[in-house]
Amino acid sequence: MKKGSYSLTRRDFFAIAGTTVSSLAISTSCRSVSSAIFKTGKITARPREGIQSTKTGRVVLDMNSNREAILQLPNNVGPSPLPLLLMLHGATQEPEDMLGYLGSVPDQTGVAILAPKSLDTTWDGISDRFGIDVEFLSQALQKVFDSVQIDPARVAIGGFSDGATYAVSLGLINGDLFNSVVAFSPGFVVYGAPSGSPRFFISHGTRDHILPIGRCGRRIASDLKALGYEVTFREFDGDHEIPEAVAREGLTWVATARAQS
Repeated sequence: MKKGSYSLTRRDFFAIAGTTVSSLAISTSCRSVSSAIFKTGKITARPREGIQSTKTGRVVLDMNSNREAILQLPNNVGPSPLPLLLMLHGATQEPEDMLGYLGSVPDQTGVAILAPKSLDTTWDGISDRFGIDVEFLSQALQKVFDSVQIDPARVAIGGFSDGATYAVSLGLINGDLFNSVVAFSPGFVVYGAPSGSPRFFISHGTRDHILPIGRCGRRIASDLKALGYEVTFREFDGDHEIPEAVAREGLTWVATARAQS
């Protein structure tokens, strides 16, 4: 695996997105001090063995926080460990938006979805400051791992727009946890120390008027391939969106165990 920096950076992204992104001011007044490990973008949660769960449907996790994390489990939970997708929303969006985008696809593919809320209008790493959101994601993941039988080989992180940017960035840093990364219309990559060898599924609309495909999705996919990562890239005739067929392909990809090389 080749390691190095990623050429599509936050600076590049602001240059091409202009006022669309700069108008999304990120407040810092509510931020708390996170431990050093979370400031590196590292997630400490890990799946556990011997967990038995009969829960199905939607569960709002008790996070002792003023923001929510929603766990959606497939209706037909069998005895086998489930694949899990940590699905991150775009700027100004909510966890419910992600579940709405995915619709019935998680049930069809048997993938559990964890949809959390960012502290501010978007994720902290977008402003080059990992910390409080990484800590929240780690806590939410651990609650899932402590109560649901999750397959360690099929733990994925994904997202849409800013959430896809954050997913790619954290996926690279936490490749020892996330075997797979699903990025629907990502914008750029926030650099951190890479670990592991995650695989990537990236989709992008050819008519995306917010994050142009040539400077965003295509470039990210090309850069990751150049660094030696396994990348599946899907272009579709559309705008800044997640078509149902693309969502189904992405979640089917998550549900499928990675071939051993």
